[in-house]
Amino acid sequence: MSASAWKAFDLNELKKKVVGTEPRIVEFLRGESLSCAIYRLPAGSKDMQAPHLEDEIYVVLDGRARLRIDEQERDVGAGMVLFVGATTEHSFFDIEEDLTLLAIFGPSDALV
Repeated sequence: MSASAWKAFDLNELKKKVVGTEPRIVEFLRGESLSCAIYRLPAGSKDMQAPHLEDEIYVVLDGRARLRIDEQERDVGAGMVLFVGATTEHSFFDIEEDLTLLAIFGPSDALV
């Protein structure tokens, strides 16, 4: 196995890259079939993302907020894993505590 066949990341180091008072996203991995980013939305901020062309998984690392997917809403918090299908309208809102997410993007079946 070559050294480029695997990588290791420290979540605490990744979280330091998105500290601040504004929403911030930092992509830390891009491969042929997926990409990963750390995404932070400070309390009270607004999530301005648009639908993505890829399926997406969010792992909520810290914080509390609500997630709207199409017309549905739900509370989200640390420890939750959320799936959002490609091209689906979604956004986080009512961000009560600084929200830090691990975002994993992969191709949808429609795009493969």
